[in-house]
Amino acid sequence: MITDAGVADLLRRSAPKVLVALVRHHGHVDVAEDAVQEALLAAATQWPEQGVPANPLNWLITVASRRMVDQLRSEQARRRRESNAASMALPDEHIAPPADVVDAHSDDDTLPLLFLCCHPELSPASQVALTLRAVGGLSTAQIARAFLVPEATMAQRISRAKQRIKSTGARFGLPPDDEREERLRAVLHVLYLIFNEGYTTTSGPDLQSAELTGEAIRLTRLVHGLLADDGEVCGLLALMLLCEARRPARTGPDGELIPLAEQDRGEWDQQLIAEGIELITDTLTRAPLGPYQVQAAIAAVHAEAARAEDTDWQQVLALYELLEKLAPNPMASLSRAVAAAMVHGPDAGLALLEPLSADGRLAKHHRLHAVRAHLLEMAGDVPGARASYLLAARLTTSLPEQRYLRKRAAQLPDDQQA
Repeated sequence: MITDAGVADLLRRSAPKVLVALVRHHGHVDVAEDAVQEALLAAATQWPEQGVPANPLNWLITVASRRMVDQLRSEQARRRRESNAASMALPDEHIAPPADVVDAHSDDDTLPLLFLCCHPELSPASQVALTLRAVGGLSTAQIARAFLVPEATMAQRISRAKQRIKSTGARFGLPPDDEREERLRAVLHVLYLIFNEGYTTTSGPDLQSAELTGEAIRLTRLVHGLLADDGEVCGLLALMLLCEARRPARTGPDGELIPLAEQDRGEWDQQLIAEGIELITDTLTRAPLGPYQVQAAIAAVHAEAARAEDTDWQQVLALYELLEKLAPNPMASLSRAVAAAMVHGPDAGLALLEPLSADGRLAKHHRLHAVRAHLLEMAGDVPGARASYLLAARLTTSLPEQRYLRKRAAQLPDDQQA
């Protein structure tokens, strides 16, 4: 019998597919998502006691479609009463549940939904948030952590985005050519965030979620199938493949975190590495350079090193310097500091961390303090390294990262304490 946790996992994976089915047939992304949430709640209540239906996806789509039809008809009746204008009502055929609604969830329909959620009337932040919620299946809390904002703020942003989509009268389908580039960049950023959430989860007992990274790769392959000549689409897919290749070696038998330098590279997926390197190598020769391509090139340098000590850190540093110019952001600067330390010594890296400490986006982020701890350890400052490791452990909500950081602090030699 499937466990409660298994039901929750199944529902999370099914939610985007159910939403795609409803929006493709009915439109109304705001009403559709409300109906999906009602269906998920019904399933979460009934399935643990009554058992999971033979075809859970069909069950969810059918229940959600009925809820949506009821809501649309109720709204239609209200508008008739208020305006007494029959022309304002939706035709019945637009709200009747189709006989084949359970077959309306093909992967090809996900791309139009991605673009719908990235409508130009929305701010970039709202585009990303709505797509993560509607297509990626991430919770509002997960999205809030990705943006480093309070959960209540993110919930309001998503709600406003849905209402804005409704007010534009946007239709389900691919955008016109003159809008596609702008919305594609937002779509790629969404997929990048989904992958990152799966690659290193922001909270909970597991370091990574193969389900989320797999979904991000699936959606990116879908976009790549449509836009194979776009350099940044290729770069993002290559980046995901090269990072995903490391996943089997990133955790030990008990789920403990294994850093890149200590991973057994024999466990890396060579097929994914070969595909990723081929993709980025081809793209760099023919497409205008973009941030995802640079990040993929960095991942390729790591993938090509047979041992950690064989890594071409000089090339990695040069690529991070280029990335900062193309797309300045504190995480790129943080990674550049690590590369600088590997090339020029820990003091060079620590100097690059100083301005980042004043950046409000990073000051209380565990990664800044984890990097500082590592560089202080390299420099021989054991008390400083210990304090930074423990501070980083307190700031992260990922249990594997907490355990790893505390372990690093405990492993520092006692005879060097201040």
